[in-house]
Amino acid sequence: MPGNRLKANLILLLVAAIWGLAFVAQRVGMDHLGPFGFNAARFALGAVSLLPLTLVFRARAGQARPCGLLRGGLLAGSVLFCGASLQQVGLQFTTAGNAGFITGLYIVLVPLAAWLMGQAVSRGIWAGCVLALGGLYLLSINEAMQINRGDLLELVGAAFWAAHVLVIGRLAPNLDGLRLSIVQFGVCALLCLVCALLFEADSFNIHNLMLAWEPIAYAGLLSVGVAYTLQVYAQRHTPAAHAAIIMSLEAVFAVLGGWLLLQETLSLRSLLGCALMLAGMLLAQLPSRRPAPERAGHRTQET
Repeated sequence: MPGNRLKANLILLLVAAIWGLAFVAQRVGMDHLGPFGFNAARFALGAVSLLPLTLVFRARAGQARPCGLLRGGLLAGSVLFCGASLQQVGLQFTTAGNAGFITGLYIVLVPLAAWLMGQAVSRGIWAGCVLALGGLYLLSINEAMQINRGDLLELVGAAFWAAHVLVIGRLAPNLDGLRLSIVQFGVCALLCLVCALLFEADSFNIHNLMLAWEPIAYAGLLSVGVAYTLQVYAQRHTPAAHAAIIMSLEAVFAVLGGWLLLQETLSLRSLLGCALMLAGMLLAQLPSRRPAPERAGHRTQET
């Protein structure tokens, strides 16, 4: 029904806003904690916040096998750890807005990775890639043809976010999505905890965790628990392509949040870069009007 779709689209817009503003929380959280310590607390809280949902959403038959969930969660959680760690470390050297837009490049990198695996890629995706690369150049490359260290880390992280989407796409048809998410968040939190104890022992303590409880609560509870639940509900009533386009606006909210809450500013060159990257991300998500050719290999789907 049109009313349900409009409501779902508005909910997805709220999800994009929550995720975009999470970049602000991630930067503020590092006033007291290192990147690994912050992520350990964030993902642990996210995993715990999803546990009550297992009482509401029942798994389909055969999709909650402990061995399958453990293997899938270990793989997905390890890739998630790489992407989240690079993103969080990179935020120490770049703005929330830059991090949001560069991370959003995973939307373009996913179909490119699928193309390397033998799948067909539409002209819209190639055009989106060109726009996104042009925008990245304006946003991150200075006059000396050097890229900011933080932006480079975010770019490498975007590759891991793309890999994570592909991994979830392989696992999702056979495993319960909610329970897989809980396991992968737990694995990511554990890996971050080990790194925090090894490299951030001076700052990773109860006192600093309490000082950073607000950004941890936002990034863990709202960004993971609430936003995940809203996304699951909304995507029942709107096409996946529409959902992906709306949620890509996360990058815009990251810039707005950095400007309003962290007093970050962007030059005209950077704003143009953001505009080109957003255009490229949106163009890459538009469905092709031509019938899709037969694809080689396995299909992947974003969940």
